[in-house]
Amino acid sequence: MQSLGVPSSEFNSYGSRRGNYQVLARGTLANIRIKNKMLPGVEGSFALHLPDGKQGSLYEVAMQYQAEAVPLLLLAGKEYGTGSSRDWAAKGPLLLGVKAVLAESFERIHRSNLVGMGVLPLQFEPGHNVESLNLTGRESYEIIGLENLSVGKRLLVRAFDGECGMKEFHVRLCINTPGELAYFKEGGLLPAFVKNVLAK
Repeated sequence: MQSLGVPSSEFNSYGSRRGNYQVLARGTLANIRIKNKMLPGVEGSFALHLPDGKQGSLYEVAMQYQAEAVPLLLLAGKEYGTGSSRDWAAKGPLLLGVKAVLAESFERIHRSNLVGMGVLPLQFEPGHNVESLNLTGRESYEIIGLENLSVGKRLLVRAFDGECGMKEFHVRLCINTPGELAYFKEGGLLPAFVKNVLAK
C-alpha cells in the first residue's frame, strides 16, 4: 500500500521529511501514546468532530474544521511543548488550523516558537486548569480583548457549552516582549519579515 508515492513501511519516518508540509501536518500530535481527553479510553492521534460527534484521525478532523472555517483552540496541561523538534511542534498546529493554545505552562522555547508562527499562547491563571474549570473541549470559546493586545495582558475567556451554559475565566497572554508582540500582530516571524523587506 502507498500514499502519495510513499510506501507504508516509511510512514513513521516523519523526522526525515520535516521539509514537506503535508508530512509535517500529518505528523503533528501523532504520538501513538497521546491521549485526547475528549476520547476516553482511546490512545493515538484521534479527534472528535463537533457537533456531529464523529471520531476520526486528528489530521482528517482538523481538515474538516478548516473546510468549515472553524478556528481551533488547543487545551493543554503543564509544560506544553516539551520535547524535541520544537520548530516542527509549533508549525504543525498552525497547519492544522490551531489559532491559540491555552495551557497551564509552556516550555520556554516552544512558547516563543508559537508566537513566531502567529499562534496565540495563553496561560491559565494560578490554580486554574482544564479540570478545575470543568472544561470538556466540547465548548465553543470566545476570547475577549484581542483587538488591543499588550505584553502579558489579562484576557477574558468565555466558554459556551451548547446548552445555554457559559463559563467565564481569565487567562494571561504569554507574549513577553514588545518585539514578540510586533511579530505576532503581523501573523508571525515570516509575514513580518516579508512585510519589512517589501517596505524597503
